[in-house]
Amino acid sequence: MYSIRTGIRVRYAETDQMHGVYNGRYFEYFEVGRAELMRSLGMTYRQFEEAGFFLPLTEAYAKYMRQVQYDDMIEVVAMLKETPQARLRIDYEILRGSEKMTEGFTVHSFVDVSTGKPVRAPRLFLGLLDGKL
Repeated sequence: MYSIRTGIRVRYAETDQMHGVYNGRYFEYFEVGRAELMRSLGMTYRQFEEAGFFLPLTEAYAKYMRQVQYDDMIEVVAMLKETPQARLRIDYEILRGSEKMTEGFTVHSFVDVSTGKPVRAPRLFLGLLDGKL
């Protein structure tokens, strides 16, 4: 397994009338974790796209366990648990201190930019994972 942690302070604009983070915002937090995971592997999303590949989202899931609130300092843990083939699954945990607040995952397809068609995990991406999983 390969994982990274990214800290985020919850802004007031991310909360709802019930004083917690609006449920759709968690997927934005997942996106922050995903982008930082890519960066930690040595390639940004932009560089991956410039190399000719997109990673469109095909599935997203979140389980809300405890409410995150305004001004909380949270950590997004993004994890790769297996070597991707045709799809890339990234698992997430959102923590406040040592307390798990939310868990979930996203699944992405690898798509060739020039054809718009799905492809298997590019060698370029698999090379970034060498020795990490």
